Amino acid sequence: MTTETRDGAALADELLKRIGQAVGDKANVSTVFGEPVERAGITVIPVAKTRFGFGGGGGSGAHGGEEGSGGGGGGGALVSPAGYIELRDGSAQFKRISNPTDVLALVSAAALAALAIKRLVSG
Repeated sequence: MTTETRDGAALADELLKRIGQAVGDKANVSTVFGEPVERAGITVIPVAKTRFGFGGGGGSGAHGGEEGSGGGGGGGALVSPAGYIELRDGSAQFKRISNPTDVLALVSAAALAALAIKRLVSG
């Protein structure tokens, strides 16, 4: 019987590939574009924003006189509504869905721009 020993880099590489494949299997068109809904001659296609992230690691070494190796990792996804595509009379239009964080980002950007202009003018 032969025992194959792999170093930490090989374990981490294999782990990241497996996590990436699992997350990638979920990243498809139906995750971003929902099923179209048609009413009164108007078709609406829901659109979502998706974010995927994953990480992992592995290692090997000796502790207390014993050799060992291991690895671990994880991943996740966040899907939030972004808007919808409205198909009407042969034309398509994207309509954005706003949320409170959009307003906060706009106010923050405006405040930073105002501060920069003030410094340039007084500087």
